[in-house]
Amino acid sequence: MNDRTTPRPVPKAELHLHIEGTLEPELAFALAERNGVELPYRDTEELRAAYRFGDLQSFLDLYYGLMAVLRTAEDFTELADAYLARAAAQGVRHAEIFFDPQAHMARGVPMGTVVEGLAAALDRSEERHGVSTRLIMCFLRDESAESALETLEAAKPYLHRITGVGLDSAEVGHPPAKFREVYEAAAALGLRRVAHAGEEGPAEYVREALDVLGVERVDHGLRSMEDPELVERLVRERVPLTLCPLSNVRLRAVDTLADHPLPAMLAAGLVVTVNSDDPAYFGGYVGDNFDAVRAELGLDAEQLRVLARNSFEASFLDDDEDRRRRYLAEVEGHDFG
Repeated sequence: MNDRTTPRPVPKAELHLHIEGTLEPELAFALAERNGVELPYRDTEELRAAYRFGDLQSFLDLYYGLMAVLRTAEDFTELADAYLARAAAQGVRHAEIFFDPQAHMARGVPMGTVVEGLAAALDRSEERHGVSTRLIMCFLRDESAESALETLEAAKPYLHRITGVGLDSAEVGHPPAKFREVYEAAAALGLRRVAHAGEEGPAEYVREALDVLGVERVDHGLRSMEDPELVERLVRERVPLTLCPLSNVRLRAVDTLADHPLPAMLAAGLVVTVNSDDPAYFGGYVGDNFDAVRAELGLDAEQLRVLARNSFEASFLDDDEDRRRRYLAEVEGHDFG
């Protein structure tokens, strides 16, 4: 039966998504059983309760601890395929997916296992889910700059699978400039560049990511609003910011969703997008984030259309402009109901 009361989700691109952060409790237990990993939880309900953490450190402890279940290429394929199915159901037409190879290599899982496992899901994503994809390799900023360089070196045999590099994990005390050398090396290899900045860290980290790392997109960038000159520059240069509203609430970057600066950022003319970050842990996938900001921040249909349009314009689809135009046409033709 066709339910006419449920509007179709707006077509969108997701640009800020950590694949490890899509590990749902049910899949975690299935992979643990398959790989002989003993989890410190009795069942999925106890693990799901642990997902209701109270601070960043509790989240990071859980996040990295659960990665122990990811061992084989098949595990990474299954993880990515599960995400893509959920994303497609929420209107995602294009996804640029982060992964953290250092966290896996430190556990003895080779770079090739991770990349080839993810690529197996991404290669069939359009046929299976109607979602085009890109893969972005992130460096852990609380690891050394030398480790980042070693990671880039390990990735060289797989660069045909990797579109760009990013920078994530604990921000404070790890300024972007720490990674100048590896970003210069990535640029020389033709890789696109993004970085987390201005979530926990100050607005100055956003400026540093632009000037020192040469990033083309800023992940989060919330605290840019504290620096009017920076906001003016971001607007002038049309630098996209990949916001993650539900994540910001769960990690206390904002107290409540009603306090989120998204409306002010739109009003300022910033190229902002809405994404899910680590959706299994933060209470919702990207469509859930769109629904939440619509409900809690009172965004109207045209503001939601701007967010969706921004997501495709900010995507790394420069090698397929026809596809970008098709996606943008879908946004313009969408009926928000």
